[in-house]
Amino acid sequence: MLVLGIESSCDETGLALYDSERGLLSHALHSQVEVHAPYGGVVPELASRDHIRRLSPLLRQVLQVAQCSPTTIDLVAYTRGPGLAGALLTGAAFAESFACALGKPAIGIHHLEGHLLSPLFSDPPPAFPFVALLVSGGHSQLLDVQGVGNYRLLGETLDDAAGEAFDKSAMLLGLPYPGGAALSQLADKGNSGHFNLPRPLLSSGTLDFSFSGLKTAVRTRVAQAQQEDRFDDDFRSDLALAFQEAMCEVLCAKTLTALQNSGRQRLVVAGGVGANHQLRNSLKVTLRESDVHIYYPPLEFCTDNGAMIALAGAMRWEETTCKQTDCRGARQKIDLSGGFSVLPRWPLHELSPPGASYI
Repeated sequence: MLVLGIESSCDETGLALYDSERGLLSHALHSQVEVHAPYGGVVPELASRDHIRRLSPLLRQVLQVAQCSPTTIDLVAYTRGPGLAGALLTGAAFAESFACALGKPAIGIHHLEGHLLSPLFSDPPPAFPFVALLVSGGHSQLLDVQGVGNYRLLGETLDDAAGEAFDKSAMLLGLPYPGGAALSQLADKGNSGHFNLPRPLLSSGTLDFSFSGLKTAVRTRVAQAQQEDRFDDDFRSDLALAFQEAMCEVLCAKTLTALQNSGRQRLVVAGGVGANHQLRNSLKVTLRESDVHIYYPPLEFCTDNGAMIALAGAMRWEETTCKQTDCRGARQKIDLSGGFSVLPRWPLHELSPPGASYI
């Protein structure tokens, strides 16, 4: 089955072609960093307009690279949510229209399920079941994953997500948007032990996260340093390192507890923050005396991308459709009514269980 994946949940437009037998054939990604950088954050209207401009050229690109004709596509998978409503609508409208023109089915995919399954692109891929740490700009969650669509929420952020805290703290330190990667680079120049920042909910007895207090602590120390004329490069790099250490300690401690409580021997780390090298090193140290194996997606698939949506679409379609059809991508009845919807707020653990219709 050849699946076209379309990702447009926020500020990156991603398309990919995935074949259930041959694997990933091609993928293309356009980032809107330059569009939103002057504003210090994503402007939803600008994001939606840029998706509209990029979708058709990226589709032509992935088809050309894969040397495929549009008529060979069996399924169109697109991000239905969560995300920015306008951005989701552009991708959904494009996907549903394209699928309708081809007379092929379209399927709406959960954005976080795409991230969750993206480590399956690694070599070797993880087997089910596993514990998943999802850490991105908008989400921080721990889940027990037993299979496609079978997710049990263990803990989640009560306020700011990990990536959000990274970006906001980076802005306080005077770093350009997007700030997460820039803060990590600045932290590499810092010296440890100069700041004692809080570790929110570290001893709470739950697996929930809270990072707004950590961000506020950074704000307080920046304000003090600016008032005392100490806001120099050494101060900034030391505070960046302290922030990153506090963040990693909380994420690692909660993840270790989740693994111990569930008895799982496999950990999947996905989402943009999963690319942070200190988090990876900290997890490695935390789990070095255990039998837990850690799996990450390839670095190019840590951020939003179409490949993860195409893969999730293929796996979802197989779960929900193949038992009812000839397993060659056909359906008993194709709905060409053109109706569709998006879900800007869509908790991952509320996904339909395997076997339920997703169309």
